[in-house]
Amino acid sequence: MRNAFADEITKLGSSDPRVVLLSGDIGNKLFDKFKAANGTRFLNCGIAEANMMGVAAGMAMSGLRPVIYTITPFTTTRCFEQIRVDACYHNVPVIIVGTGSGLSYAELGPTHHSCEDLAIMRVLPNMTVLAPADEVELRQCLRAALKLDGPVYIRIGKKGEQIVPKQDEHFEIGRAINVRNGSDVCLIGAGTLLPTVMAAADLLQARGISARVESFHTIKPLDEASLEQAFAGYAVVGVVEEHSRIGGLGGAIAEWLARQEPMKGRLLGFGVDDSFMHEIGSQEYARAKYGLTADNIAAKVEAAFRKTAG
Repeated sequence: MRNAFADEITKLGSSDPRVVLLSGDIGNKLFDKFKAANGTRFLNCGIAEANMMGVAAGMAMSGLRPVIYTITPFTTTRCFEQIRVDACYHNVPVIIVGTGSGLSYAELGPTHHSCEDLAIMRVLPNMTVLAPADEVELRQCLRAALKLDGPVYIRIGKKGEQIVPKQDEHFEIGRAINVRNGSDVCLIGAGTLLPTVMAAADLLQARGISARVESFHTIKPLDEASLEQAFAGYAVVGVVEEHSRIGGLGGAIAEWLARQEPMKGRLLGFGVDDSFMHEIGSQEYARAKYGLTADNIAAKVEAAFRKTAG
């Protein structure tokens, strides 16, 4: 996804002279093409993310369209106060991109894990929060974010993410994308776990359970129309995210659900435990540790569905 980001921001920078790219001492070679085309609009702000956020807010107040790029925990938790006060309080169009979100950097330890970003970013007034599933959605998110007048946070993966074909390719912030139709259960995926969600849907299909799959690339604002359809029409709705089960998409949906009249669907949340991961391993190892596998998702959704059907 980071290569797709570099390519797309280069295109956007070449077509819009307001676009400025700020990096937190990362991706210098990645942005060679951007620098070649728009050299004066690339700033390496170094390991000073709080300062970088203030610089970006000032640029946005001056009519520019700054885009910040660095590793997820360093562009969210490290400079949360500056995001809150400089960008969100003034409601200025700063686009914050966090690369290597979730457990992408599992092998580097908890300092590089980012399983709290959706929770802390979505609570901020004026902030739009996006979690594209693949490079196609990433490009769509960037283009759409540049049309907004307020701050936007986009969490992306690292590299090698699978592109998932969608039933409906229409993209709009705040509107989920239907990936696959199904009649028995509904699976909602956020971010780069979507291929795992699709694999779980395939396993359920083999067991005689038809699963609808939705890509919730927008965490805030929620697609309430899609949620109403899902919880009114399906006995089980599984929400899968590479994020803490507290405060992320599952938490946002639970909050929404609590405000509704009783509905048919039961919410099943799949995410990271409320704990730090002290072991060192690959992203696949970390996902397996927290049950973010197709086998586990399918098994738990099937059990819940059989229980409601029986």
